[in-house]
Amino acid sequence: MTKRILHVATNVDRYENHPDHPTGLWLSELTHAWDVFEARGFEQTIVSPAGGYVPLEPKSLKFPFYDDSAKAWHGDPARMALLGDTARPEDLDAADFDAIYFTGGHGVMFDFPGSEGLQHLTRDIFEAGGVVGSVCHGYCGLLDVTLSDGSHLVKDRELTGFSWREEVAAGVAKLVPYDVEAEIQKRGADYRKKPIPFTPHAVADGTLITGQNPTSAKQTAELIAEALGA
Repeated sequence: MTKRILHVATNVDRYENHPDHPTGLWLSELTHAWDVFEARGFEQTIVSPAGGYVPLEPKSLKFPFYDDSAKAWHGDPARMALLGDTARPEDLDAADFDAIYFTGGHGVMFDFPGSEGLQHLTRDIFEAGGVVGSVCHGYCGLLDVTLSDGSHLVKDRELTGFSWREEVAAGVAKLVPYDVEAEIQKRGADYRKKPIPFTPHAVADGTLITGQNPTSAKQTAELIAEALGA
């Protein structure tokens, strides 16, 4: 049967605590994964916490991250239209998806954690044996996901995501609302990272598959596809 992937993207276009700084989806983190899944014939859907429009992080449209994959999507009106009208979590059924994949960009730090709709979808997909994946700041969406027994999904599981050192290297350490690397460990996660910022790195712990930074999106998607038996 055709595998079905649910991509999660942000609706936030500004740092809420620093509104003069724009943010949004880090485009290549979506497109690299989309390319991997499309090559395997997977069905793909995009959801966002509020539904509707997904803004793009301006820094993701610059060298070196604005690569051929991102350019191809950005230059395709049909693909860009998918980011103009995304689904709401409340309108989706977790049973319709084999995997959920949280994309990044700093906007997700503000709207992923508090989305009960995303939490329910993630829990239900995971408990049904599906794959839960994230890349870069996408793991903010895993911070408050609890399972039916009340435990955090990430507790005692190996994972990775954008590190505090990478926040510092990116020059945004004073802008971000919290240190997600520290917060995920407070939930009991076994956090792993590469010591050199922006080095590709992905971690698979069963059906939880995570990537550290924008350069890790393709590797993360390939591990998700492998976990799905493709």
